[in-house]
Amino acid sequence: MSAPDAVVVGAGPNGLVAANVLADAGWRVVVLEAQDEPGGAVRSDRGVHPDYVHDLFSAFYPLAAASPVLRALRLEDQGLRWAHAPTVVAHPLSDGRCAVLSRDPRETAASLAGFAAPDGEAWERLYEQWGRLGDDLVGCLFAPFPPVRSGLRLVARTGPAEGLRLARTLLLPARRFGEEHFVGEGGRLLIAGNALHSDLGPESALGGGFGWLMSMLGQTHGFPVPVGGAGALTRALVRRLQARGGAVHCRRTVSEVVVRGGRAVAVRTEDGEEVPALRAVFADVPATVLYGRLVAPEHLPGRLLEDLRRFHWDLATVKIDWALSRPIPWTAEGARGAGTVHVTEGVDELTRFAAQLATGRVPDVPFTILGQMTTADATRSPAGTESAWGYTHVPQEIRGDAGGDGLRGRWDEREKDVVAARVEAGIERLAPGFRASVLDRRVLAPPDLERMNAALVGGAVNQGTTSLHQQLVFRPVPGTGRPGTPVRGLYLASATAHPGGGVHGAPGANAARAALRMPRPPRSTRRLRPRPFR
Repeated sequence: MSAPDAVVVGAGPNGLVAANVLADAGWRVVVLEAQDEPGGAVRSDRGVHPDYVHDLFSAFYPLAAASPVLRALRLEDQGLRWAHAPTVVAHPLSDGRCAVLSRDPRETAASLAGFAAPDGEAWERLYEQWGRLGDDLVGCLFAPFPPVRSGLRLVARTGPAEGLRLARTLLLPARRFGEEHFVGEGGRLLIAGNALHSDLGPESALGGGFGWLMSMLGQTHGFPVPVGGAGALTRALVRRLQARGGAVHCRRTVSEVVVRGGRAVAVRTEDGEEVPALRAVFADVPATVLYGRLVAPEHLPGRLLEDLRRFHWDLATVKIDWALSRPIPWTAEGARGAGTVHVTEGVDELTRFAAQLATGRVPDVPFTILGQMTTADATRSPAGTESAWGYTHVPQEIRGDAGGDGLRGRWDEREKDVVAARVEAGIERLAPGFRASVLDRRVLAPPDLERMNAALVGGAVNQGTTSLHQQLVFRPVPGTGRPGTPVRGLYLASATAHPGGGVHGAPGANAARAALRMPRPPRSTRRLRPRPFR
């Protein structure tokens, strides 16, 4: 093909979304991916057991279900199908009680009323508020900052007084949010547990708002999974792009963004080939990689490079995949039909877990987010079995081990086994007999995750903290919260850009739309000779 209009560096979901949006506008697009296959953190395999499908990284997709970006791509036309577990999220306790988030708000309310009678009505009030404001809140989340259209609609719906109260509510820590809205423990557990799908502990600002967002997305859309594995979502994005003339090339590591006259005009691969970009380059890589490795420092303001040294990664992650001979034998019946299960005893235990992480210690009693994938999608393993995974967080820089096993972050087999044993002990406490059902197991420590996907720096799955000091105009550094960069024709299209982590495609779409609004660069500034690209 002739020289493309755009080169996208990285075939993660944001890069593939950017490429699709550009292709829809008639641009010729090439995507270059370092790994053997596209997808970034949206991939699946049979590496644990040949009869079991496991998602390597992300697995449940409430943000994808809510995303206007992904809905507009109509990936169902490319064969993508979604599946749901009978219920969305469960938080079982050792006394047999269980908070259950269902797609039926009446079932959720009844579950929480089992902890405290007033909490059913409290949940219904929160759901009613979401029904009035949720679409505009989601619009604000996924739009470039400032979100003018959705923001104006939200202000018109709430008025000044309610708007201020809503802003306060969204900024609350998860513990305080739960205390203000619920009498019993069930509702508080759902909010705090869902907040910890990010790196926001129970005492962190924004935790209550994020926990409410995730809970309401689960209430409205569920936590759906692609039928056949997470890779089905990636394959649909690739097929759609290819149908519009775009191309994806794997095992093509980009080593440099070529800048001439202050404009990004090409990329150079590790084998020395220069791939021209007639109109723009899009980077679906962390900002630290883009500015610290791919763009020469003489093309960047010194203040940007200094700000990047303060970039705050989110917590590191240890992920465990299990091939199980039977479904997990939860004591609490409410956990048996849930796609996602939160494994910890209460909000106080979550605070203890978060405090250990904050002080650089590997937690002795991990909080585990567990996925029952066959419960959600029967194609993942043979009938009567379960394909399951669980992940927990560890510090990026380990200064000690709260469990007394001397973990130091070497992440050899012994250290991985110790963390896996702690996770499994928590599950066994709530599901006696779990360990006996394990046929095969895979443990992925932070270095494993980064080796498999270079964007997961240090095992950080959200490409930067969700905390307030690195959101909106502060993401990835203090600025505008937009995808443009100091180099003309170069756009940041990764989750280090606003609005951040999660599989929703917004950073990629925002970058593509920003480029589409720019005039075509004059031919004299491109300095490119049309030539075939292989």
